Amino acid sequence: MTILLQVPTTSASAVADSTANAANGAATVTQSLGLFDLVAKGGWVMVPIAFLFFATLYLIIERLILIRKQSHIDEGFVDNVKDMLLQGNIKSAESFCKNQRNAVGRVFEKAVGRVGVASNKEIEGTIETVGQIEIARMERNLGYLGVIAGIAPMLGFIGTISGIIRIFYDISLSDNISVGIIAGGLYEKMITSGGGLIVGVIAYTGYHLLNMNIERFTLKLEMAAFDFMEVLQKPTETARVR
Repeated sequence: MTILLQVPTTSASAVADSTANAANGAATVTQSLGLFDLVAKGGWVMVPIAFLFFATLYLIIERLILIRKQSHIDEGFVDNVKDMLLQGNIKSAESFCKNQRNAVGRVFEKAVGRVGVASNKEIEGTIETVGQIEIARMERNLGYLGVIAGIAPMLGFIGTISGIIRIFYDISLSDNISVGIIAGGLYEKMITSGGGLIVGVIAYTGYHLLNMNIERFTLKLEMAAFDFMEVLQKPTETARVR
């Protein structure tokens, strides 16, 4: 009776230990599957995708800082320029614009410099030309974001397809169709598709958000130019300026 009672006790203990070990093993596997492990399992395709990711972050941050700095217009800037022109202080107005050290200041510096020596039509053309140059400077390197938005997902798909081809090639050599082998290899190769799509979405979003900021600046510049030209087109005020 003593032996019979001890056997189930030992068996239950072994089952409990086995269950605990399995749970600990599963927890260990789950904990070890981190972000860097997933990236490493993606293969060589993750190297160019990682490069595109860091390039995307750099371009977005660099352009965002520049656009915000160059598109800033101080409140009352145009009014101050108009007052100086109405008082005949063309040199003061030109210096005031130069001290702004941004895109709007450079645009109006060129325009003010032509007051009194060029017609209103020519001054308006100067504002338009210099404004286009400043906008082109803001848009510099934005095209790379558009390219990355298209290339990164395709790189991810290339990595996935090449991985799937490799999986089925290995199956054909071993004649062993195992769900574990297929699923294990397939999830690793799908990482490249996920990584490429993430980079593509970031680049696509950054590209359009930066363009939206440039469009807002363009609108503010057009409004400021309209107010500036309105002063020059008034006969009495134009006479004072000249």
